[in-house]
Amino acid sequence: MSTAAAVPHQRGSLSVMQGAALYVGAVLGTGVIALPALAAAAAGPASLVAWLALVLLSAPLAATFAALGARYPDAGGVSTYVRNAFGPRAAAVVGWCFYFAVPAGAPAAAMFGGAYVAAAFGGGEWTVIGTAAILVFTVTLANALGLTVSGRLQLLLAVLLVALLLAAVIASAPHAQLANLQPFAPHGWLAVFPAAALLVWSFAGWEAITHLAAEFRHPAHDLPLAAGIAVVVVGVLYMGVATMSVMVLGPKAGTSSAPLAELLARGLGGKLHMLAAVAALLLTLGTMNAYFAGAAKLGAALGRDGALPQWLAQGSRAGDVPRRSLFTIAALATLALIVVVIAGVGPRPLVLLTTGSFVTVYALGMAAALRLLPRGSWPHLCARVALVAVAGLCCATGWYLLWPLVITGCALLYLRVRRVSVSSARTIP
Repeated sequence: MSTAAAVPHQRGSLSVMQGAALYVGAVLGTGVIALPALAAAAAGPASLVAWLALVLLSAPLAATFAALGARYPDAGGVSTYVRNAFGPRAAAVVGWCFYFAVPAGAPAAAMFGGAYVAAAFGGGEWTVIGTAAILVFTVTLANALGLTVSGRLQLLLAVLLVALLLAAVIASAPHAQLANLQPFAPHGWLAVFPAAALLVWSFAGWEAITHLAAEFRHPAHDLPLAAGIAVVVVGVLYMGVATMSVMVLGPKAGTSSAPLAELLARGLGGKLHMLAAVAALLLTLGTMNAYFAGAAKLGAALGRDGALPQWLAQGSRAGDVPRRSLFTIAALATLALIVVVIAGVGPRPLVLLTTGSFVTVYALGMAAALRLLPRGSWPHLCARVALVAVAGLCCATGWYLLWPLVITGCALLYLRVRRVSVSSARTIP
């Protein structure tokens, strides 16, 4: 078992509520825009079982990552935990899987938001692409100005988002009908599993804020509290939107391309495409802002630790802004958006590749937690439960796990080339 001590902490600026808002933004992402309909199409009302299972399973996952973040507040996040548990090579692998997943996932999330804008204002694909590009630029600018600005923006976005989703749930609730729950499992109970696989995208994000653990004023107290608040908020909102989608929309729940807009229309009247577009933009901005902030810090930490070029190390300390790492992510995200547009494949491949990477991060993170957290403690028990859940997510992800294997190969190749380069430099007289 690793005997690594908790790393020394320089006080950051994030408050509990700002941290909770970052968590909410990272987890309550673009999945709530369309995935209630996709899950309902796969399993009917029984999709609510998949939603509830993932809400419950997210609690030990969040608790484990929060416990690790409180004990090891470092910009490396999961990479730091894996380093302490299994050494630098494993740390580089998990760091690469997360860092290079964000530029792939960000354009997909931005395009989901852009689709709602196109539905409200027209313009088709060009509106989707233009909106996605603007979103990438906006979150890059917010994080380049510093985490204080980014944290305040996230808190504002989270408050507006929660208010809007609650309005959709509460306003549409009088139109709910128990008859819409029958038949409960029209496609059989086994259909719950593919529905759960679709919903993995909705629950990724509990690891993202670990890279910002050192930015909290009091990580040991603030991080677990922020995570706890976020678990409750995310669980209530996800279950509320999913339940109302099934009970209010009925058979249309599985065919609606914009279930949130439908709920608002049923509850408040009118088409409300513009309000739905605002909700989609808030969701997308919140998700991208949280991930850009966490990944930028991670890239700086990986540069500091030698897992990425030293040039990226600027900004790894608490309070510093990792602009080089941030601009690298923004450039890669822009490149991914261009490739998707030219290839005409849409965001779906990016979603699945990103999910494969995050499942790998979860698996290694939970394995590290079992070595680092005190045996018999509540966080250690949560890690055991979460690891079993992650094993199920690996099965649901399928062959898209080949992508993190490619990333793993690249990370190990980089370490080998770097080691040879350093050794050669030392032998030169």
